Amino acid sequence: MNSFRNKNITVLLISTSYPRNDQDWRARFIADMTEALSRCKNISLKTWFPPGNLSSNVISAALPEESLYLEKLAAAGGIAHILRSQKFRGISWILNLLKNLRAVYQRESNADVMHINWLQNAIPLWGIKTPAVITVLGTDYKLLELPGMIPLLRMVLKQRKSIIAPNAQWMRISLEKHFADIAEIRPIPFGVQNRWFEISRNFPVGIANHWLTVSRVTANKIGPLFEWGKNLSDEKNILHLLGPNQENLSIPGWVSYGGATNPSELLEKWFPTAAGLITLSRHDEGRPQVMLEAMAAGIPVIASDLPAHQDVIMHGKTGWIVKSPEDFRQALDFMSIAENNISMGNAAKQWIKEHIGTWEDCARRYESAYADLTERKSYEK
Repeated sequence: MNSFRNKNITVLLISTSYPRNDQDWRARFIADMTEALSRCKNISLKTWFPPGNLSSNVISAALPEESLYLEKLAAAGGIAHILRSQKFRGISWILNLLKNLRAVYQRESNADVMHINWLQNAIPLWGIKTPAVITVLGTDYKLLELPGMIPLLRMVLKQRKSIIAPNAQWMRISLEKHFADIAEIRPIPFGVQNRWFEISRNFPVGIANHWLTVSRVTANKIGPLFEWGKNLSDEKNILHLLGPNQENLSIPGWVSYGGATNPSELLEKWFPTAAGLITLSRHDEGRPQVMLEAMAAGIPVIASDLPAHQDVIMHGKTGWIVKSPEDFRQALDFMSIAENNISMGNAAKQWIKEHIGTWEDCARRYESAYADLTERKSYEK
């Protein structure tokens, strides 16, 4: 790995979601990001997260009362879920979040870089000059449509050197339109753990195809899956749905529902024999991590026609983009042929290797961003 010739860069990493333990499905990507960054020899890492497992060389910057607040926020489903489900009550959650973020930003203003996940969490940086890397995902990208959000963010960004880092290339054009004159727009894709690449996949020839949907169960996340799939489920095609039912949706009897899952279960039980991953989401996706992990495991993906999915899937080569029930049926028929399925899965794995890489690759991309912001650009090979 490259290393800086001068002292470590101190980074405060901010996230309002974090898995409490290895069985927790929430914000697994933040745990992977943190672990990878913690292994960078040139970074001293502090975090402000809900309570969870951290490496011994990572320091938590959250005060006890802040940890308690973040734990309650996580238990309530996070800010986005609160706003969708509680609306007016969500305003008090937002105000408390902004207050707590403001306190930690002031307290840790001597950090070399603030690395902030989700655009809205950058708002309390007002008046603090610390350079910032701001990771943008799908939900906060959608917030740019709210009245006043862009001018507010512009006022904050003007006060410091900033790199806005969407985790997918498709967000770049809009972000450049609004912020390129005051911040660098640098897409930084998340990585994939090596263990997904190492899965030995066995396509089940001659028996039922086991299709997999791994998602929070909400109306937008499920999309038309129940409607389009009801006539395609038979003894040859079985759909397994894994994820917490956050909106208490009625799940059809033909769907095999397994509740919330975790990476170990996917790794050991589901991914080795899955015929394909299906996501017909209508949600504001950025770049779904489970899709990247499935592709890294050599699993072809059937996905709805969203920019986030088009950004990853080469239709007919690494997966299948569907816009109608007819498209969905065609995708299932094509991928049910073993030769097609294996070839498409191998192409998906190769694409992930070439364009996404591991979390260590992602950490190096962030490390480079930190170096540019702090003007520490000398490397040792």
